[in-house]
Amino acid sequence: MHPARIAVAGASGLIGSALARSLNAEGHRVVRLVRRDPAGPDEVRWDPERSSVDSAGLEGCDAVVNLAGAGIGDRRWSAAYKARIRSSRVQGTRTLARALASLDTPPRVFVNGSAIGIYGDTGEQAVDEDAPPGTGFLPELCVEWEAATEPARAAGVRTVLPRTGLVVSRSGGAWGRLFPLFRAGLGGRLGDGRQYWSYIALHDEVAAIRHLMDRTDLSGPVNLTAPRPLTNGEITEAMARVLHRPAPLPVPAAALRLALGEMAGDVLGSQRVLPTRLLRSGFTFAFPDIEDAIRAA
Repeated sequence: MHPARIAVAGASGLIGSALARSLNAEGHRVVRLVRRDPAGPDEVRWDPERSSVDSAGLEGCDAVVNLAGAGIGDRRWSAAYKARIRSSRVQGTRTLARALASLDTPPRVFVNGSAIGIYGDTGEQAVDEDAPPGTGFLPELCVEWEAATEPARAAGVRTVLPRTGLVVSRSGGAWGRLFPLFRAGLGGRLGDGRQYWSYIALHDEVAAIRHLMDRTDLSGPVNLTAPRPLTNGEITEAMARVLHRPAPLPVPAAALRLALGEMAGDVLGSQRVLPTRLLRSGFTFAFPDIEDAIRAA
């Protein structure tokens, strides 16, 4: 890929910051979307929840990547926080999509984050991009989130929807909370441990997003998960092996429901998601196995 100008929304988050570092390291110019007055030419002001963005700052970008949104697991899901999760994703995506559609020279690709939460609880059944959405808060959110990209797609911008699984990293996300627990010898399976977790190493997540940017034949949903999902119990055992700590303390489902409320249903739910389109497009995982992903983190 030639040196490019790439706008990133959510550049301060776990995935966005890693993506920005990767792009900068190879000489690309990263333009960050910020919610304050820009500090320089590599920042563009936007206010996603007020449907505002400085469209002029997006002119000349080769690609726009949107990874912005309030953290799904940052706090208990009150009605107010669910509304914030929704607006930060749907309003922000719609704002960007409309802005891109209005540009004299739109970017060649719009990569807009999504999540495997769209499939809901799939139990033991393996699913890929052809599976229908599930039911509940997260599937319905993801459907609306992805649909908000329509103005850009209709304007002819190639639009890709990376549906990301659980990112293995010690710096944030669900795994960022697991590492300290396991290091302290307090790790354990969640519920009965039989629910599938579809994970991806942070390195592979960034590489996959860049792959989606470069592959002109890819558009629509693409699952970003390692090729072989594992159960929570299997992942718990792998964490214990790699970190050389016991994992004796299973967390009962009832305790999770008490602590997490509605979100516990998604923690205890099973998602056995396969990256069919990513593999078919020729992507190669650097850390496909859980122990390698944990060591990389």
